[in-house]
Amino acid sequence: MSDTPFSRGSRAAPPTVTLGDPVPLADRADNRVLIPPMDGVPPRPPGDRILSLGGPTMGTTWSARVIGPPGLSETAVQAAVEEELAAVIAVFSPWEPSSEISRFNAAPEGVWAVSQPFWDLLDAAMDLGDETNGAVDPTLGALVDLWGFGPPGPRSPLLPVPSDEEVEAALKLSGWRKLRLNREARAVMQLGGMRLDLSGIAKGHAVDRVSDRLTAMGATSHLVEIGGELKGRGVKPDAQPWWVEIERVAGSPAPRTVAALYDMAMATSGDYRRAFEHNGRLYPHTLDGSTGRPVSNALASVTVLHASAMKADAYATALTVMGPFEGPDYAEAIGLAAHFVERTERGLVERMTPAFAAMMDDPALEGPG
Repeated sequence: MSDTPFSRGSRAAPPTVTLGDPVPLADRADNRVLIPPMDGVPPRPPGDRILSLGGPTMGTTWSARVIGPPGLSETAVQAAVEEELAAVIAVFSPWEPSSEISRFNAAPEGVWAVSQPFWDLLDAAMDLGDETNGAVDPTLGALVDLWGFGPPGPRSPLLPVPSDEEVEAALKLSGWRKLRLNREARAVMQLGGMRLDLSGIAKGHAVDRVSDRLTAMGATSHLVEIGGELKGRGVKPDAQPWWVEIERVAGSPAPRTVAALYDMAMATSGDYRRAFEHNGRLYPHTLDGSTGRPVSNALASVTVLHASAMKADAYATALTVMGPFEGPDYAEAIGLAAHFVERTERGLVERMTPAFAAMMDDPALEGPG
């Protein structure tokens, strides 16, 4: 891989692509187009009508474009999606005092039985924590709150940055190695004051759940988006895949990039999404559990494509924590399709893994690296 900035220099800004719409062939010279590997010809969608739905959820919004079998009503699809989202919020939202995760976080020291959905996602997060050496860490709720990114809200403008003593105190209540799971009892040990936070993978998990629910209803062709995390299945009636545009950092050297989400999910983590600035320094919401502080490694954004939206979400966060050198090396080692934009003294530079570059439909667009 090369860290040389790409410089394709389009003469004019390319036209906007509406979520899920095809990319006109005439525009491809000015765009990078990603097409994931496909086995054979995609099956025809179950119908000819595309339903467009959406609404608020998880402090953000959701949208879906759905092709169902004849007779599947928009009302039924809307109700099914909202039911899945409500179920995720009821278990995993720390902003809901009555949610299962909030009840666990407020529980006294002891071993507490949890529901199967809670167990399954926490267990998956712990496996990812082991795999990434803590770059995915579901135990950072105390630190998330301390830095003003949790339910208590932003810190006072008078003291926007926690003291070293505050960080150390929160670190004592954090760390995936400290969390103990009892598999036989499907129970989790509360150390007393530990606060779990699965927000880093909950949106991706919700996307997977909605996608699975739609598939079970016979709507085997769809595009689901929650707060920028996306997953596409099947193709549209014209046999086109679901086209989506990768979010760009302002001033990025990367050309406008669109991806065909055919049985594929995409997630982006960026230091510009949720952050605050103090004394000229940017403090993004992604925290490094090894330091107890927001990441400060010059990565502006990381985009991951994966079959699982939950894993795309988790890996985008993990690679952000790992940084601009370890992150690309790790992603390449495990075969992830990942794209990185780093802030350097020379400006923004772009890196990509071989799996990401292999999705480009035109070798001339690959650039160095």
